[in-house]
This record gives sequence, structure tokens and C-alpha cells, in this order.
Amino acid sequence: MGDEDVDDHGKHCRNMSACSSSYSTKLFLFMVPLVILVSCFVFVNLGPKDPTSLLTSLSSSTSHHLPSPPTTAPAPSPLPPDIILPSLPASSLSTKVESVQGNYNRTVRLNPINNITVASNDNVTTTASSEPKKRRVLSNLEKIELELQKARASIKAASMDDPVDDPDYVPLGPMYWNAKVFHRSYLEMEKQFKIYVYKEGEPPLFHDGPCKSIYSMEGSFIYEMETDTRFRTNNPDKAHAFYLPFSVVKMVRYVYERNSRDFGPIRNTVRDYINLVGDKYPYWNRSIGADHFILSCHDWGPEASFSHPHLGHNSIRALCNANTSERFKPRKDVSIPEINLRTGSLKGLVGGPSPSSRPILAFFAGGVHGPVRPVLLDHWEDKDNDIRVHKYLPRGTSYSDMMRNSKFCICPSGYEVASPRIVEALYSGCVPVLINSGYVPPFSDVLNWKSFSVIVSVEDIPNLKTILTSISPRQYLRMYRRVLKVRRHFEVNSPAKRFDVFHMILHSIWVRRLNVRIREV
Repeated sequence: MGDEDVDDHGKHCRNMSACSSSYSTKLFLFMVPLVILVSCFVFVNLGPKDPTSLLTSLSSSTSHHLPSPPTTAPAPSPLPPDIILPSLPASSLSTKVESVQGNYNRTVRLNPINNITVASNDNVTTTASSEPKKRRVLSNLEKIELELQKARASIKAASMDDPVDDPDYVPLGPMYWNAKVFHRSYLEMEKQFKIYVYKEGEPPLFHDGPCKSIYSMEGSFIYEMETDTRFRTNNPDKAHAFYLPFSVVKMVRYVYERNSRDFGPIRNTVRDYINLVGDKYPYWNRSIGADHFILSCHDWGPEASFSHPHLGHNSIRALCNANTSERFKPRKDVSIPEINLRTGSLKGLVGGPSPSSRPILAFFAGGVHGPVRPVLLDHWEDKDNDIRVHKYLPRGTSYSDMMRNSKFCICPSGYEVASPRIVEALYSGCVPVLINSGYVPPFSDVLNWKSFSVIVSVEDIPNLKTILTSISPRQYLRMYRRVLKVRRHFEVNSPAKRFDVFHMILHSIWVRRLNVRIREV
């Protein structure tokens, strides 16, 4: 090949290289947008076809930014076992009634999260933000139950906390099953317990009661409840409990026909009153009476309460005649003291000499009625100078002086289990000796009666002196001092004072209301 051929070949090659370079450049410029277009096509079609799967991916990678779904709340623990609490049946109506030992689990419904949307115009995948959840407004009933739930938690924690200072009184000592729990519960009651008193009914059957008799607690409680502004509310939507202000004593006097043995008029009066408030207000029907209460000191109080079946079975009954054999239920009902205020006040009733000035070992005087007193009189009437038992007091002998001069005061039940002698003994500084069957002593959800009284069975009446003399002087002094401490809980004051009998009755009702949960279903 000649030089010319070589030169021609070189020129050709150079021309081909230039063409190839130019072609590659053009091809590259053509392929770039094609690759981009194909990539976009692959992304859109190979992405997650189910929008929720992407949502799942997003939520798992950003879970620390999202609120966790609410867990089911555990059932709140009941109050300590030393406080007797009620247990009520569940309702089949629009409101459910539970005891605190029941299942408290609550279902919370969440708003659904929005789905993913894909904009078709620019092929951009977006996720719509979740709508902010609106805070649900609690109903009045839910607010009340929330308040009670907080109170339960506070009371439960009290057993592990230090005692709370109180300017008036700090419960301490073996007279209480759990002094710290009682004190915290009492303070919680003062802080939030509200009671609505139904305004229907006219005196004397309603909003009235005796204040100067053996049934004085009926009138005293009605008066204090209707004049007290701390616990009473005029707004039933804010009430934790509802008071039915009728007096069985007044019904016996004005409705019952003496010696007729026809209980129908009293039964009809109670039933009509319940039906009246049930038709006029929603509160009775929503709980079937579980957050309602009555108070009666008459012997016929328990029978009157069963004039309406839900009143007797569901409602809180504060009764002097607290007899378990007559359908009294300590976990639901309240035992209150029978106090005989002859003058309407405590003047001259409280106080007594020191133990060293009490020469009589034990004392009782009273009529023969019921199954217990005949046994007591048969064994001890006028037979022992230490055990002074009389059917009738000797002429010129003062009943109150005999109690003040005795170390122990015998308190046997009569026709009914309750006896005003128990409170009279406490007032005079005399250690009560309880002889009865089926009786639940007042405020026994809080008070440990065995620490400041002697409980004797009917069968042990013949051994009464042996039982009392076996109590050492040191032990008796401890019981005597405890009597002086607890009697403040049985004193009647007008106006009422903290920790007195009015407030102790309220506290017993408060405790039983704490154990009832009412919720809308």
C-alpha cells in the first residue's frame, strides 16, 4: 500500500471516528430521557399496590411520633379489706351498676386514619395527614365516676403513706381497723362528696323527723342534711348520692292506724314516693336506686324499705335496727347508733368519773322484752352486788348515776337488736357489754368494737361475771381510754362538728357509694 493509500485510509478512519463520536453523543442524549422515563414508570408500578401497606410501613418507622393506642385500663383495686363495702347487682337498663371488685375495663374507639391518595397529574405519592382527634366531652355521670375513681386510688394509697396532719383530730389507735385509711377516706369525703336531697313531699312525713326521742337520729339527720351547705348540692347532675328524706317514725304516727296491723298505708306511701321521683328525675332509674339512700331509726324501718323492691335490695339503708337476720347487709347497708335525746341536746349526758371512782363492776336496768333480757334477768337479777341487774331501779336510784359508777354497762338487745344503752354507756365512760345475736354495731366498717367493748354471746350469759373479772385492770384501763376517744363519733351536735355522729353516718354512706360504679351502656 502506498503512502497515498495510507493517507486516504487515515482520513477515512478519522472521518469514521468523528461520525461515531457524533453518533454516540446523539445516542446518549436520546437514551438519558428514555432511562428516566422508564425509571419513573417502574417506580409507579412496582410500588406498594395496597395503600395501607405503605401506611403500615410509615407508622412502624415513625411510631415514636404517633400516639400509642390506649391500652385497656386495669380494674381498680378495692379498698382495703378492713372497710366493709357494698356489692350490688348489675342493671339491665341503660346504665350498668357494678361493684368496685367487678370488671372495670373500658373500650375506647379510635377514629380511622385516612387512606393514602395518589395524585394522577404528577405521579407523586402522598399521604394525607390524620385528622386531629376531638377530645370527647365527658358526661356528668362520667365526671362523677372519675372523681370517685380518684378517691378510691387516694384511699388505697393511704395505707402506705404517713399520717396526714389534721387540726381537729387524727384517728390513731386500735379502735380503728385502719386509722390512716379511715382518715384519708374521711378527708376525701369532705373534699368532694355531694348529696342531692329530693325536694318532693311535705312535712311531717317528709323533710321532718323526731329530735327528742329514742328515734332522734331521724329528725337530727334530716335537719342537718337540709341545713348543711358543705355536702348538699342543689344540682342533681353533680350529686354522688341521693337522699330520700322521709321519716318512718312520722309515717307510723300519721299514716298507720294504731293497732290495725295494716302496714299497707306505710308501704303505699313509700312506694308512691319512689315512683314519683323515678318519674320526675332520671337518677333513680339509671342506677335502679343503687346511689340512693334512706335513714330510719324506727323498728319498722327495714320493713318500710322493702315497700319498693329496688329500695330494699339495691339502695343504701342507714338503719338503727341493723339485724342480719332481717335482711340487713353490712356491705350495702349502714348501721347507725340509736340515741335517745330526751331534750334534743347532749347537755348533762356526756362525762363521768375516773375508773378508780367506779365501784360497780357491771350494771343493767330495763324492761323484759325480746329473747335476750329474760335470760339475763333469770341469771343475775338482784343476785350479785358486782353484777347489778334490775328489771326496775330501786326507788331514789338514778339510772345515769348507776352507769357513771359502773366499769361495764350491759347492753342486751330487746325486741330489736339496737339499744340506746350502747351510746349511753359511751357517753358516761362505761365500757359497753354487747349481748345480742345478728347485730352489726354502728360504724363497724371503721371501728374495731372488740378493742373498746366486750362482746358476749347469749349462751355465755351465765358466765358473765367470770368473763368480766378475767379482764385485767390494765386491759380495762386501755378499753376505758379508747371509749373516751371513740365517743366523739357518737356525739350529736347542732350544728354538726367534724367526726361526730352526723359525719360518721355520711362517711359510712360515702364508703358504700365508693363501691358502686354506674356507667352508661
